[in-house]
Amino acid sequence: MSKLRTLLVDDEPLARNLLRSILDKIDNIEIIDECSNGREAIKSSMALAPDLIFLDIQMPNINGFEVVKALQSDSMPMVIFATAYNQYAINAFDLHAVDYLLKPFDFERASLAVERAVARRKLNQESLKAPLISAINDIDVPLDRDQAADTATEESMKRKLLIRDSGVVKVIPFDDIDWIDAAGDYMCVHALGETHIMRSTLLELLNKLDEKQFLRIHRSTVVNIARVVSTSLSQKRGSLLHLPDGQTLKVSRNYREATRKFFQ
Repeated sequence: MSKLRTLLVDDEPLARNLLRSILDKIDNIEIIDECSNGREAIKSSMALAPDLIFLDIQMPNINGFEVVKALQSDSMPMVIFATAYNQYAINAFDLHAVDYLLKPFDFERASLAVERAVARRKLNQESLKAPLISAINDIDVPLDRDQAADTATEESMKRKLLIRDSGVVKVIPFDDIDWIDAAGDYMCVHALGETHIMRSTLLELLNKLDEKQFLRIHRSTVVNIARVVSTSLSQKRGSLLHLPDGQTLKVSRNYREATRKFFQ
């Protein structure tokens, strides 16, 4: 069976990158284009006639629902919504056999959505639009009422570090990070017994991290203060921080006073 020619639509680059990295692992998917807004989505869908669209709902100007309404029935692809919608809206999707993915995305749920799309592939394409419109019309919660849910999702993604590795985007929660050390323009992020390499300067990385959670203890070392289990003095009256895995980090003289404030 040929692959599902797929269009990704999301105004958030990080969300698109994460979804693409997940879908790249699924054999039935061929990504033919990516769009950052509803206008691009309509134009690309009309030109390329994809089999499937992963469609963000909450987008500026033209939202995901409006994209569906704008597409012609004879070019209507299957649609999997990307959403942070409340349970009421999700029930409406399910009632009308419209699939969805909750942000942040995960591999298992995306795989299930693709399986459903493959199973529905034999349906007459012209029959797809009516159930979609019906589902949309049944959702009487305006998009702006769900802004709090979208904001919560955005905040959740802000507390995760995205690291690209050989075309795969790894999502590392801040709480899983033990410590970080710099090697030139590369950062070694140590988390849950694994080391992830990312291209970045230390200052660039610090700007992405939570300053209340991560402390610089050396010109090339940052520690997650929540992962420090004890402190001690070195033979030269310096400070040492001890982590759960037995790792010991040395605090340099320039950062000793700032570090002491956290562990008095």
